[in-house]
Amino acid sequence: MESYILQATGLSKQFRGFYAVKDVNLRVRRHSIHALIGPNGAGKTTCFNLLTTFLRPTTGSIQFNDREISASDPATVSSMGLVRSFQISAVFGQMTVLENVRVALQQKAGMTWAFWRRDRALKVLDARALELIAMVGLTRWLHTPAVELSYGRKRVLELATTIALEPEMILLDEPMAGLGHEDIAPVMEIIRSVAKGRTILMVEHNMKVIAELCDRVTVLQSGQILAEGSYDEVSRDPAVIEAYVGGAND
Repeated sequence: MESYILQATGLSKQFRGFYAVKDVNLRVRRHSIHALIGPNGAGKTTCFNLLTTFLRPTTGSIQFNDREISASDPATVSSMGLVRSFQISAVFGQMTVLENVRVALQQKAGMTWAFWRRDRALKVLDARALELIAMVGLTRWLHTPAVELSYGRKRVLELATTIALEPEMILLDEPMAGLGHEDIAPVMEIIRSVAKGRTILMVEHNMKVIAELCDRVTVLQSGQILAEGSYDEVSRDPAVIEAYVGGAND
C-alpha cells in the first residue's frame, strides 16, 4: 500500500468569482520527487501557495502526514516538517554563508534568542553548518557575505538553509529560475542528494530538469489537473502537447 505524505482533496481558490484553482485532487508519494507543471497562467503558483498555507482555500482540504493543515499558518506547517523555498532567493545579504546556515540551525534548535549572544556561544552549531555548506558546494565562500554571491550560489545557499530545518518535505518554487546553463547540472545533483530520505514537490519550467529528476508529474491547465503520470506519459499526452503548443519539447 502506497504512502502519501501530502494530499489535497477538492482544492479550489476563488478570487472575485474567478477560479485560479478548481477541484484539484493531488497526492504526493512519500520519498518521491513530484513536479507541478503547466503553461503560464495554469494556476501553479496559487496551488503552491495553497499547499504551503500562504493562501486559504475557498473549498477543499490539505493533509500533511494525515493531519489537516488547510487552516494552519506557514510557521506551524514548517514546524511540522513541510518547508518551502521561494523563486526569489531568500537569504540574509549582509550575513556570511556560515551565518545564514547557522541562523537556520538556531531556528531548528529553538535557539532564536541566540541572536543576542556572543558568536562563540554558537560554535556548537558550526559542525552541522559546515557539513551543509559542503553539501551544496559553498565551502570556498564560507565567510563571504551572501550579497556578494552569484545568483546561482544564493539559490544553493537557500537550499542549505532549508535543509538545516530538517524538513520531511520540501517545496521548491522554480529552483532553476535565473540560473546560468552551467549552474543547472550542479543544482540538480544537490536536489537529488537532498531528496534522499525526503519528499520534494517542485514547480519548474525546465522540462529537461523535470525529465531527469522527477518520479511523477502533475500538469495543470486553467486551474485544473490536465494530466498526471511519469514524465514520459504526460509528455506524450495529446492534451498536454496541445496545452503547451509544443513548448514542453523545447
